[in-house]
Amino acid sequence: MGRCLGTEVGRGECRAGRVVDTVENILLACSRRHPGGPVAVYLAQVDSSSPAQIRRNRLATNATLTVETLAGFLKQIASLTSEGPDILNPMSEKTSLVPIWPEFVVPTLKILSDGQKHQRREIFDSVATLTQLSDQARAETLKSGGTRYEQRLGWVLSHLGKAGWIDRPDRGYYLITDAGRKALLDYPGGFDYTLAREVFAPFWPERSKAPTSGPIPEANDEISDPIEVIEDAVGRIEISVGEDLLTRLRDSHPDFFEQAVVDLLLKMGYGGAAQRGRRIGGSNDEGIDGLIDQDALGLDQVYIQAKRYKEGNNVGRESIQAFVGALHGFGASRGVFLTTSAFTSGAIDYALKVPSRIILINGARLVELMIAYRVGVQEKQRFSAVEVDADYFA
Repeated sequence: MGRCLGTEVGRGECRAGRVVDTVENILLACSRRHPGGPVAVYLAQVDSSSPAQIRRNRLATNATLTVETLAGFLKQIASLTSEGPDILNPMSEKTSLVPIWPEFVVPTLKILSDGQKHQRREIFDSVATLTQLSDQARAETLKSGGTRYEQRLGWVLSHLGKAGWIDRPDRGYYLITDAGRKALLDYPGGFDYTLAREVFAPFWPERSKAPTSGPIPEANDEISDPIEVIEDAVGRIEISVGEDLLTRLRDSHPDFFEQAVVDLLLKMGYGGAAQRGRRIGGSNDEGIDGLIDQDALGLDQVYIQAKRYKEGNNVGRESIQAFVGALHGFGASRGVFLTTSAFTSGAIDYALKVPSRIILINGARLVELMIAYRVGVQEKQRFSAVEVDADYFA
């Protein structure tokens, strides 16, 4: 009898009903990243769009995870990052630990219900303590900077101010109003997106004219934090661009791909200001496709191996062993192995155990880095958000 994700495995089945909430979040995030994979198919069978409790009940009563499906799931997780299952990291934006902003409305009013004026920073800290927000949740950051929970609490204060439930007696300070006290009595159960939209949307200006074309926004867009809406939209664009990048890399000439990964590492800062890196490649490359000199004399070097594989043709343990052997032949101890596919669990396990420092970068991570460091892509449009400069009015 084996153990897997906190559940017992026996006779080829793993009862999904015993999977804890954290693992459920991992499953959902994994299915979004791999929509055609076994986890996505599995979740579709139990209707992953259902409310969480209904979904868990269905998981518990109707569905089972086979060992084969679970193995595929674990491989998908391992392939998401170069150094292991980062998707298990609760700070992933796909599995955010920070509650949606409507859930912070009542706690914020409770903090202000003492009738005293409270400073903005004090409110954020007090609400986080009241809601027992974990250190991991408090540490979640947005791509644009700042923490996610502070951004959402800031949006709460904006809504409460628009609704007249709080006042700002002084710059950076907030005070509950009689309407806010009444709201505490009227909504003891708190808010979800549906109720928040019903209550707060009327306090915001109506749009001058509905768009005549383009995608229809989700029902809660008008009450969502605009910064997070923009970041989500940019994220969807990057996913689409990443898929295009991956296709082009797989279809490119081997020499082009090898040069592209060298360009990426140089753009990431390896090789110093002098950009000391080059493609080696060719029939006599001795298992090395590129080399980065970390110092001017070449005393500290990073060796590169690049495999341009189709999806599903994953890099196995044998390829990593050969790369490690090539490093030893050069007297090196550090290397980066990049591929347009993924790595098998055996390859990942081997890379973690060998004394040499081997970094594995799969196709998904590769295009993420190329987008982040602007290699093979160009900036199409820039967006900016403004806020009132409180110091100007001080």
